[in-house]
Amino acid sequence: MTKVEITRLLQEYKMGMITEADAVDKIAEVPFEEMRFAEVDHHRELRQGMPEVIYAAGKTPEQVRDIFYSLYTHSEGNLMATRAEREHYDKVQEKVPEAVYDETARMIYLDRDRKVKRDESHKILILTAGTSDIPVAEEARLTAYLFGNCVTTCYDCGVAGIHRLFAHLPAIKEANVLVVIAGMEGALASVVGGLTDKPVIAVPTSVGYGASFHGVAALLSMLNSCAMGVSVVNIDNGFGAGALASKINKLR
Repeated sequence: MTKVEITRLLQEYKMGMITEADAVDKIAEVPFEEMRFAEVDHHRELRQGMPEVIYAAGKTPEQVRDIFYSLYTHSEGNLMATRAEREHYDKVQEKVPEAVYDETARMIYLDRDRKVKRDESHKILILTAGTSDIPVAEEARLTAYLFGNCVTTCYDCGVAGIHRLFAHLPAIKEANVLVVIAGMEGALASVVGGLTDKPVIAVPTSVGYGASFHGVAALLSMLNSCAMGVSVVNIDNGFGAGALASKINKLR
């Protein structure tokens, strides 16, 4: 139930168009929708400003389709299904044909909130150490964008060629929040953290081999960063980084 629907409900009750019992029944439907395989949280848009985000991995294409459609019909904000495959998208299109699939970000989304005003004076900057980190970065970028932020990117500027990073110093200084994404040893987050007075969200990726332990080495390196103001999300968690960057960026 959206704010508009709640306002309309209260007005109808006030005007005597519906009974108190009818109003209570409708309000009782607000928290979630029981779908046998899921309990869809239609109250989340009221609490957090965005509808529930679907984690598609492990769900069948039919389940993702039905949850996406339920959110589509019960909310007004932008919609997302992360870690989605093409098979998920094909099913979603059966009920929401205007949905879009970003293959790099592995995200099904619907950008429909025309009330969003993206503040270009408060930008989120996303940097990656290498090209192989871009899928995680694109998940973060698209998440932050759909949450209503102005987002810029600088890709493949890791410490193996540090001069590439220094070429982006103006963008680093201009950003309000930075998301730094790196695999291997994860050193880029500490370097960037030492170049800015803004919050840095570090994202370790599973890019690497041998002693990188599928991202554990980068995770531990970032957690042990001596640079001030660096926080860390889980391995490959582009969505979490984008969502956190959005919340920080919108603080005034």
